[in-house]
Amino acid sequence: MEHVQPKYRLSLDLQLFSQEKTEKATPKKRDDSRKKGQVAKSMDLSGSFILLISFMSLFMLGGFFKERLISMFSDPLQHRLNMQLSVNNIVDYFGHLLVQFLILLAPIFIVAVVMGLLVNYMQIGFLFTGEPLKMQFSKIDPIKGFKNIFSMRSVVEFLKSIIKLTVIGVIAYISLWGERDRIIELSHVPLGGILSYTAELTVILGIKTGAALTILAVFDYMYQKYEFEKSIRMSKQDIKDEYKKMEGDPLIKGKIKERQRRMALMRMMQEVPNADVVITNPTHFAIALRYEGNSMEAPKVIAKGQDYVALKIKAIAQENGVMTMENRPLARALYERTEIGDSIPADLFQAVAEVLAYVYKLKGKAK
Repeated sequence: MEHVQPKYRLSLDLQLFSQEKTEKATPKKRDDSRKKGQVAKSMDLSGSFILLISFMSLFMLGGFFKERLISMFSDPLQHRLNMQLSVNNIVDYFGHLLVQFLILLAPIFIVAVVMGLLVNYMQIGFLFTGEPLKMQFSKIDPIKGFKNIFSMRSVVEFLKSIIKLTVIGVIAYISLWGERDRIIELSHVPLGGILSYTAELTVILGIKTGAALTILAVFDYMYQKYEFEKSIRMSKQDIKDEYKKMEGDPLIKGKIKERQRRMALMRMMQEVPNADVVITNPTHFAIALRYEGNSMEAPKVIAKGQDYVALKIKAIAQENGVMTMENRPLARALYERTEIGDSIPADLFQAVAEVLAYVYKLKGKAK
């Protein structure tokens, strides 16, 4: 006879025992990381945008800067030659120079600050946290610092620096080489023309460099975002543990519910001796009823149970002299249609009244 091998198999996900972080971070993990200041952010993106916009501002506001610079340097020759040398006059003059210097730098400063805030907001939104400023002794660990020097991230940062220097060098070389004829002719150009041309060439070179670095910074932001997503990945066990913390351990919750059920059962059993009658099925259901004409409009269910609980209710009723009546249809109807503390349904008044009347008659009570 051919032996048939049973085909019972139990599937087991071995990743539950692995700490490999293969799962995307949960919303809670992302929020916790954000509160700690851990976000996907490229510092190069802010710096390159500020550089680009600053040189563009110089290009657009060239006339303003030219007038202010000429005014600053011509003022001593036009209005200060006959100035008496005294402490007050010198302090006033340097105060005037400071104000003019601040006015000169104000457009660039405002544009740089606004652009820096805007680019940061575009990357991470509004975020204010002091967590990164806290003292952490792990950051001054020499062993960990030595490992960071030779980490993959350090290699990437080094390559980024090399690429940026190469790009800047290539742009400067191409720009200057293309202007070599005009640069040679500067020896025959007045000083004003030389300064004007040099300023124009510098600004154009700065705009080209800023634009190139901005393009590189966009790729750097994509890389930083990839690295951030990789750093906050979670294992299946991490997700399971987080769920336990948020929702509570299912085992503990089950024990709490079981304890609550036991306490409710104990309270219910304590009410059985106060019942007027217990209606049974006779073994499957037991419903304890109580009626007080002065305070109740209708009889109430003070205890009910099925199988083992029903037997327990009957036993307690017998110990305390509570009469037990067998009425299968009424017992099933009361069990299915009422809860503990409910009054009996109106359509069952007649049947319950007959049972209570019979009970009172047997006990010698007058209704």
